Amino acid sequence: MIQVEQLTKRYGPTLAVSDVSFEVQKGEILGFLGPNGAGKTTTMRVITGYLPPTSGRVRVAGFDVVAEPIEAKKRTGYMPESPPVYTDMTVAEYLAFVARLKNVPRREIKQRADEVSEKCAITDVQKRQIGKLSKGYRQRVGLAQALIHNPEVLVLDEPTAGLDPKQIIETRELIKSLAGQHTIVLSTHILPEVSKTCQRVVVINQGKIAAVGTPEELTRRLQGFETVLITAEGPAPQIRQALERVPGVKQVEPKDTADGRVTLEVQAEKGHDVRAELARAIVESQWRLLELRTSGLSLEDIFLKLTTKDLSEVSN
Repeated sequence: MIQVEQLTKRYGPTLAVSDVSFEVQKGEILGFLGPNGAGKTTTMRVITGYLPPTSGRVRVAGFDVVAEPIEAKKRTGYMPESPPVYTDMTVAEYLAFVARLKNVPRREIKQRADEVSEKCAITDVQKRQIGKLSKGYRQRVGLAQALIHNPEVLVLDEPTAGLDPKQIIETRELIKSLAGQHTIVLSTHILPEVSKTCQRVVVINQGKIAAVGTPEELTRRLQGFETVLITAEGPAPQIRQALERVPGVKQVEPKDTADGRVTLEVQAEKGHDVRAELARAIVESQWRLLELRTSGLSLEDIFLKLTTKDLSEVSN
């Protein structure tokens, strides 16, 4: 649905984005992560046709954003970090205005405005002046304007900025509900939002792609081994020895011991799924298996590893 191929963008002598390539599949929610100044907003502005690329190619729904800008923009909804709202208009007036700009048929404007108002929970403020709304409500109005023409692609830059915890949860659920109907690129500094909302992430650093994949894939790539946490009832030394004998296990470290229970972290060779054998080792020794689960780096750990090391050290 979105193809970014060798995208480069310069501002005079400053190289903002360098040779960036990635794809977003139809119906997918992609998290776009990077520190301030990494090139996130520039990339999103090129995708939406707001800025032209210096070189490279971007296609949205099969349309080149430079060669066929009108067709690409028809299929794109964009919510920048500061929503482009007119504070002297009411919400209803503004949504009708945006709908006309985006060529929504006149007979459908009210229906579309009502639909997006309900989705974005702004029905109760439709008659209020935007300048008198809280920042949270303005963010929702900004999201509504991005949805008004029912685009195939949504590009959302910090959609939960300024929202309280309840509003963040509501916005997260709204974005998740749009997956499948829309292809979504979501930029945010709130890393838990990405892990709870997005299927894949793109990490950009110093204008270059540092990594692309699911959080689980990035964890495996950066750790170099598989990690399993296992909790059982029984003698800790014997349990540890039994797990160490399982083929593919590199190391077993105790994490916690209390009330006859022991929790151990098992590191296995990369690509080895040892969970079944670990469980068998516990059960066949007639110890009680209480929990067995995989463990990995948090998204915060992944982000820090990818954005604080030299890009040449990162394997894509």
